[in-house]
Amino acid sequence: MQTPIKKVVIAGGGTAGWMTAALMQKVLQGQIEIELIESEDIGIVGVGEATIPPIQVFNQFLGLDEKEFLRETNGTIKLAIQFENWRVDGESYLHTFGAPGANVGFCNFQHYWLKAYKSGLEKSIWEYDLNYLCCIDESFNKINTQNPLFEMPYAYHFDSSLYGKYLRKIAEKGGVIRTEGIIEHIQQDPTSGHITGLQLRSGQQINGDLFIDCTGTRALLSQKTLGVEYEDWSHWLAADSALAVQTNRFDKTLPYTRSIAHDIGWQWRIPLTHRNGNGIVFSSQYMSDEQAHDRLINNLDSEPVNDVRKISFKTGRTKEQWHKNVISVGLASGFLEPLESTSIHLIQSAIVRLLKLFPHQGIQQSAVDLYNEESKTEYETIRDFIILHYYVNERNDSDFWRDMRTLPLPDRLAHKIQVFSDVGEIFNDQHDIFRDASWLQVMLGQGILPKDYHPSVNQMSDAQLSDMLAKVHAAKRQPLAKMLPHDEFLTHYLKVG
Repeated sequence: MQTPIKKVVIAGGGTAGWMTAALMQKVLQGQIEIELIESEDIGIVGVGEATIPPIQVFNQFLGLDEKEFLRETNGTIKLAIQFENWRVDGESYLHTFGAPGANVGFCNFQHYWLKAYKSGLEKSIWEYDLNYLCCIDESFNKINTQNPLFEMPYAYHFDSSLYGKYLRKIAEKGGVIRTEGIIEHIQQDPTSGHITGLQLRSGQQINGDLFIDCTGTRALLSQKTLGVEYEDWSHWLAADSALAVQTNRFDKTLPYTRSIAHDIGWQWRIPLTHRNGNGIVFSSQYMSDEQAHDRLINNLDSEPVNDVRKISFKTGRTKEQWHKNVISVGLASGFLEPLESTSIHLIQSAIVRLLKLFPHQGIQQSAVDLYNEESKTEYETIRDFIILHYYVNERNDSDFWRDMRTLPLPDRLAHKIQVFSDVGEIFNDQHDIFRDASWLQVMLGQGILPKDYHPSVNQMSDAQLSDMLAKVHAAKRQPLAKMLPHDEFLTHYLKVG
């Protein structure tokens, strides 16, 4: 007999817990009771300070005012990630949220650009991308247009701990119950193995029908109690450590994240309105904590405002993100290094997926299987996208980068690289959050130049092709006249009154 879901218990707060609580309350208001358990004594990882554009959909569905959200979280605009030194030392490229060019004829824009480039065109494909042009100009503004040529998708940099607190206020106002306490004992049904309740150190008992595990890498409910296995991906992604530190705000707020490769891993720089987020990701097989600490501290743009803290991790995912009556969300479901700012999005997609399949009349195995299948594909495609950055490199300054070039690739990624290299085309994977333009920019940025372009491009004469590219380039530059320096935009946009 199926048990109707009348109460959901969220174990753990932070970004994962409060995003879950806020969206669940919005969608299921009045249908179920929601209680979240967290303790001020347990810290949060809190390095997910850069996002990708779907965060806008999440915020809009919650009814958040963008200006208030940015003020509450000390947020800034993010148009792209700049990858520095990834292919070779001293070279950089941008992975923007935009798409270069415009749809022309049968094939994608890169084929037209590729023919012209092979014939001597000096402009990179990024010069046909409005996001890129604004990044280079360090500017931004809202564009009120329906013309797809001027689309400029953006995301945010923000203080994730402040975002969690902001969502907490909204969720509690909507009726979510917050209980302070440390989980000491987890009770299970002796027959089904389902979790029935959580006992706190204080002795308080919290019972529920469905449990969301937001306890971070501890994964108290899913892994520690239910024994869900963890799939280790460290043979593909060797980084297992990060050091993080906050610094004073830099004198100019860039509208993009910086990802700076070094001889063992990479360093992030994330600009907020009140400070900068910084960190270094590395492999303990190749570099000691002391070396990483020195590398980080000696490569900061501004003075530190807190102590450096260590984060250890094992790249991978839980094999079943929904097991029995427990759904793992956030770091409890797996860990992928923050190279492409996917940690908060994985929280978002996990919640949305659960709500679409919400078992209000009881858990059905068909829904559990679909949830796990989609989660698996999503994690794997992000994993493959991250591997791509490491695998396609030409650095020779360390064993680390040389070893990355010999990785045994997942079959899907190997095929994707080969197809692009041979014919300049990119095929979509279902549930891949990164679309064609993202794969295009990273593959070109890492040095993969396709051998061939689509033959339909040859229907244009050289003069026609040159004229078309010139018109697209001029059109993409047109909105730049209305852009403001990023800091000036934030000052005007966030002004109260």
